[in-house]
Amino acid sequence: MSDQVHPPLAIAADSAPPKTKPSNYPEPFFSRMAGREKRPLGDLFGLRNFGVNLTRLAPGGESALLHRHGRQDEFIYVLEGEPTLVTDAGEQSLSPGMCAGFPAGGVAHQLVNRSKTDVVYLEIGDRSAGDEASYPADDIAAALGADGQWRFTHKDGRPY
Repeated sequence: MSDQVHPPLAIAADSAPPKTKPSNYPEPFFSRMAGREKRPLGDLFGLRNFGVNLTRLAPGGESALLHRHGRQDEFIYVLEGEPTLVTDAGEQSLSPGMCAGFPAGGVAHQLVNRSKTDVVYLEIGDRSAGDEASYPADDIAAALGADGQWRFTHKDGRPY
């Protein structure tokens, strides 16, 4: 017999433990993510090439700052509620069953919950090394370190 611990084969997604910290952003951006709860599903199964989160946005919540990735692709699928997809090309209301994809270097994007009920969606993204994120509406830039941790600076390079 082996003492090795194996990841589960299947779970109820909403039973996955939520992240203990709502965001990696520094202030003044961290507090904007207070209405967001992520349950990292891919990590539970030992996935290394892409991540999957079950994400809940409370009324008034934001998925992230308006952003675009330099190398990573992202995809969302709405399960519950009616989020607003905000991009640098305009806005669109989404509903359950709708999905959206964001290729690396494409439009800047975020989801906001302007409704009175929670929004729940799946977000899927690859884990391309050397990714960077740009934020057209805020004074922040991000670079993914070799250790898999995001490093945040002002747009002029000064650290937060």
